[in-house]
Amino acid sequence: MLPFLQFIIAIAIIIIAAKMGGYLSYRLKQPTVVGEVIAGLILGPTVLNFLHWPVFTNEHLGETITLLAELGVLLLMFIAGLELHLSDLARSGKVAVLAGAMGFIAPLVMGFALAMAFSFSLHQAIFIGLILAPTSVSISAQTLMELKVLRSKVGVSLLGAAVVDDILVVLGVSVFLALLGGGAGGGLASVLLILLKMILYLVIATALGLWLLPKLCSLIEKLPISQGLIAFTFVTVLLYSWAAESLGHMATIIGAFLAGLLFARSPLKERIEEGFLPLAYGVFVPIFFVGVGLSADLRQLFSTEGIWLLVSMFVTAVISKIIGAGLAGRLGGLTNREAAQLGAGMIPRGEVVLIVITIGITEGLIGLDIFSAAVGMVVLATLVAPIMLRSLFPKPT
Repeated sequence: MLPFLQFIIAIAIIIIAAKMGGYLSYRLKQPTVVGEVIAGLILGPTVLNFLHWPVFTNEHLGETITLLAELGVLLLMFIAGLELHLSDLARSGKVAVLAGAMGFIAPLVMGFALAMAFSFSLHQAIFIGLILAPTSVSISAQTLMELKVLRSKVGVSLLGAAVVDDILVVLGVSVFLALLGGGAGGGLASVLLILLKMILYLVIATALGLWLLPKLCSLIEKLPISQGLIAFTFVTVLLYSWAAESLGHMATIIGAFLAGLLFARSPLKERIEEGFLPLAYGVFVPIFFVGVGLSADLRQLFSTEGIWLLVSMFVTAVISKIIGAGLAGRLGGLTNREAAQLGAGMIPRGEVVLIVITIGITEGLIGLDIFSAAVGMVVLATLVAPIMLRSLFPKPT
């Protein structure tokens, strides 16, 4: 079968599985993302390993699907930003900063203690703490949108906290590698340079978005170009995402989220939503959630030591975010229930963790045992967090 034919049948299988999993999850009164991730686990190497069936001979098929999944998470974060306003984030500033900082520190410390208990080396223990520190806000954002509470105090605080968390993780990994004389190089100077680039990116991207994007939207909408506004918005999301990582040393999802916040100010916001929602939720976002399951091979953990490491990392990942971000929420003025909601929303791990563990493998800091346990932890945290959020928030009306 030709490579293109293999590609289109694989995508068809993934989307069908995602929608079936999402429907079953909905029938069980759980967030649809749970069913979509489980569908990925079933399709992936953990159960069916469908990309290695004899019909799929294209060795690059998995990489192509991964790229589509990454595009899906960018669209998801753009839509999440589009649902908010910069003023919403400004009002949650105190809680967001506290939750982001404590949501970074608690997993770092508890992950370090866990690794030392497993007799890992000092360097490995620090790095395991860094692996547990990030938050994948895309998972929680999708659940909060389903529950219609994304613009609540907790929802806005969660999104802001996740941005702060990811920035601290990038800085933490950079500092660690600099002290080891590894990938970051240049010691303290390189860390300060990364911090400066982050600040410059956020300032310049926000300034351009506030001043230029509304004018360009209005101008392009009037031009005789087929779907010009949608094309312009899509290209802007891609450029903001690219610049976030390439120039600002942050995750691409932060750039997509920032683009959404800025386009939310446009009077053409509803037109943009109408153009993006069907394609995002019909195609790309389901591929992303199935891709989370596809990336995991839980069979690699079928040993006593592997299972114990996975369970320990998962429990630590959950408890540390609830304690860190939850306590920060209380200090920031949230109620006990709101603090619990914030802590649960910070539990998911995802793309940033995968980036960190890839760095760990490349630098020789971790082995396949930690890598496999970390991937398993990502999947379990992704499954548990939406369920916890649904139980903590009132049912949508």
